[in-house]
Amino acid sequence: MKKSTQNQPNKIKLVGHKDQRIGVFVDAQNMYHSARSLHKARVNFKEVLEEAVSGRILIRAITYVISTEGGVEKSFFEAMSKLGFEIKEKDLQIFPGGMKKADWDVGLAVDTIKLADKLDVIIIISGDGDFIPLVEYLKINKGCRVEVIAFGESASAKLTEAADEFTDLSENKKRFLIK
Repeated sequence: MKKSTQNQPNKIKLVGHKDQRIGVFVDAQNMYHSARSLHKARVNFKEVLEEAVSGRILIRAITYVISTEGGVEKSFFEAMSKLGFEIKEKDLQIFPGGMKKADWDVGLAVDTIKLADKLDVIIIISGDGDFIPLVEYLKINKGCRVEVIAFGESASAKLTEAADEFTDLSENKKRFLIK
């Protein structure tokens, strides 16, 4: 799949090489909700991981997930584990009054910073604009190449601009979505 540098007119397209050590970090909630609301489908994480790795050396692949009281997501967790993802799980928080909170932004950010010295490329699979400061930090302070993979329609334009490379999953729906 062609990796897009749209919204990035001054960026030179850099081709990854087979000796790059990569880490893949998946914001599962962001990807699940984007695929469901935009395309009424689920993400094909096997294909997304294959696209992310692109023949390079995969050091770690971590997906950050939320578990609910009903536990309906357990089969998803098992499937991700079989694909080679490490699963980092936390419970859905429900506050008095019914407000719910379910995000792993800080956990994903801390893990990328902790692992950055062992990686050449960090791939964030999320369109969440909250990761912009993280992308900038990893590039400037850790010297890592940062790639973002997400659905273009729901990805933060500023996040895609901050990344060294952006892959828009919507450009190949047949490959990256499961109806």
